Amino acid sequence: MSRLEAKKPPLFISEPLTKDAVSQSLSLLSGIFKSCYGPAGRLKQLHNGVGGYVCTTSQSSAVLSRLSVSHPVLSVLTASVQNHISRFSDCGLFTAILCCGLIENFKSLNVESCTIIKISKHLLSLCMDYLKSEACGCRVSVDFSSLDTLLSLVRSVLASKPACMLNKPEVDHLTMLILKAFLFTVPCHVETNAVLGKCIIVPVKGRRVVDSTVLPGILIETPEIQLAKPLAAKRTCSNVIKIALFSVSMSGDLFNPEEGTITVHHGISLEMSELNQLLNVGKQLVNDEVGLVVCQKVIHPSLKQYLKENHVIAVDRAGLSLMEPLSQMTGSKPVASIHSLSPSCYGSLKDVRIESFASKHFVHLIPNDTAVCSLILCNRNETAWDELKRACETAEHVLQLTVKEPLALLGGGCTETHLASYIRHKSCSLSTSSFKDLDCSRTQYQLVADGFCRSLEAVACSLNHDGGEILTDMVYGHCWFVPSGFPSASNWSDLVSKCGCGINGNTENLNWRLLQGQFGSPIVQGCLKDPSVKVADFLTLDCFAAKCSGLQVALETANLILDLSYVIEDQN
Repeated sequence: MSRLEAKKPPLFISEPLTKDAVSQSLSLLSGIFKSCYGPAGRLKQLHNGVGGYVCTTSQSSAVLSRLSVSHPVLSVLTASVQNHISRFSDCGLFTAILCCGLIENFKSLNVESCTIIKISKHLLSLCMDYLKSEACGCRVSVDFSSLDTLLSLVRSVLASKPACMLNKPEVDHLTMLILKAFLFTVPCHVETNAVLGKCIIVPVKGRRVVDSTVLPGILIETPEIQLAKPLAAKRTCSNVIKIALFSVSMSGDLFNPEEGTITVHHGISLEMSELNQLLNVGKQLVNDEVGLVVCQKVIHPSLKQYLKENHVIAVDRAGLSLMEPLSQMTGSKPVASIHSLSPSCYGSLKDVRIESFASKHFVHLIPNDTAVCSLILCNRNETAWDELKRACETAEHVLQLTVKEPLALLGGGCTETHLASYIRHKSCSLSTSSFKDLDCSRTQYQLVADGFCRSLEAVACSLNHDGGEILTDMVYGHCWFVPSGFPSASNWSDLVSKCGCGINGNTENLNWRLLQGQFGSPIVQGCLKDPSVKVADFLTLDCFAAKCSGLQVALETANLILDLSYVIEDQN
């Protein structure tokens, strides 16, 4: 009998946030997130240390999915941010930086964690009430009758991803394409339960970004297609092309032995029996006037030949990812068995064509009613293309969220500094009864409020990677960036022209202060109701839903981590 090792007791770690290893790891993680933030963020190269794929990125989704975090406290933080990203796609770095800042600022206070949590929840409610009120000075309404705000939203997403390696004309070109693709997915006829369509990204690497384009419908890559011969699909009497969609393999392969045992009579060929069944399906498709057959997997060459002879186009190896959009676009129901084919499963198309991009050839399925489109996305190399794909998907998701809640928040650090000014103003004017309700003193409330505001301002400061000064004005509470190389005693009015979001110009005495300085003063007036800079002048905007969620997730996660008394680790 082999000797068994004695079971070790679990390891109890009390007050984990007081341990130097946790503090150092949290500071390092915060530094990684801050260095990635914004249009001038520094790129990160991530790989597994034993070779393999190297990811070059500054996007939170890519960084967090490849970053190994060993300590349970940090795992809570990264898991919360990843969950936010999975739901909203945007504002991942904002959430991570704010959460790290809140933890670092709150744990340095000489205030009980339970008191900090109560006060911070109250501060969060003040922020959320303000952001959702008509009086909010850091949000703009999105007017879908004009494209200006939508273009600013998309452009802000693309411009904040430096690893995409885009210049201004390329950003402008892609911004228009992404918005055009999104508008394709909006249904023309609004119903009670309207559902947005889908944009499928088709990769073309090694080409110029400006070669990217959008086409209505779906492109299926078919390397064996003959460009010389135009496609002539059979049409019905109503001049549409009937389509059959198969999710089952039509290759004629025999049954998998793991699926069970088959008894075969002497003289019977399973291969021929299966092929005859496939040809019978082909005859039914021809009789039902089907003009196009699309199979997720492989079609037997004999069936392909039979369909071709009867003027039916056969496309195989479409892949699982196209099944849902194909069904949505054509109205067809994927056939899961070649032994049960019903005419009610068929869908319809307007036309079928051949398209060629770079060295790739595609069958282009053109729908009757556009709800699905294809974005042919080009970039110079694989690394830049991967990053650009993530950015385009984020931009599309931001537009979808904006349809549900047609609002946007000012970007460029202005929402953070404006909120910090607002909270400082509110905390100074809070009634005595509020402190009683929170069971805290005015001093405790001011300490926590200041830590909260400094955490928000630290997010805005993270946008600056070149060493210049960062200012906030005392009128609108916006963020202003001074180029590096100028002394602190300079006349700020001579060095700044627009605030971080671009809505306010340097047209009046705004009474600036350094953002890293002491307590800020309250806002004298709200943000401009009729801004001097029009939205068409390319504001920097953030997704309203994503940023509000990020604010909540950051604070709730920080409170959860602050409340941890023990970490229990199994040593076996």
